Amino acid sequence: MKDYLAETASQTAGPYVHIGLAPEAAGFHIFEKNFGPVLTNSHTEGERITLEGRVFDGSGTPVRDVLLEIWQANAAGRYNHPADQQQDKRLDGDFRGWGRSCSDFDTGVWRFETIKPGAVVGRDGRLMAPHVNLWIVARGINIGLNTRMYFSDEQDANQRDPVLNLIEWEVRRNTLIGQREQRGNEVVYRFDIHLQGEAETVFFDL
Repeated sequence: MKDYLAETASQTAGPYVHIGLAPEAAGFHIFEKNFGPVLTNSHTEGERITLEGRVFDGSGTPVRDVLLEIWQANAAGRYNHPADQQQDKRLDGDFRGWGRSCSDFDTGVWRFETIKPGAVVGRDGRLMAPHVNLWIVARGINIGLNTRMYFSDEQDANQRDPVLNLIEWEVRRNTLIGQREQRGNEVVYRFDIHLQGEAETVFFDL
């Protein structure tokens, strides 16, 4: 009978992700202009909102070292990118449309300060409901995960959205809906992301 050696324990290398992509989260102040979670300034057009949530693993435990990126259209429904050919919609020079955030190392909560986007015309000419695109990386994730967040107060638009309607099981569409909350003067959309399990978020193969 052969003897088998016990497997050596492993550990994720790092924290290179935070040092290179979000150095301030790791306590390093090395860039003059950091990519951060605030996408607006005082002149940005549109309704100010906060996106907030946590990322959970398959056991329901919050993942506390997640890095997320978002990109979205402006309040008129146009992306600040040459590939967006919606010439009838205005650009907003005071809206970057892209942000990066790390989850809090203690609570696992991530946040973005942005504006609610307008509806976007897709490549096939169909109108998509207002949404935010997200990219997620963390320990144990070899390839970044892509998903979307839609808005709970856009029910009619969500029902017509061509991407949401590609999801065969309607109950799974709910994993892409951010829930609107009013916290004093702050409008917050709560969006938790589940990597595995019964409540697993729908991810896209891009």
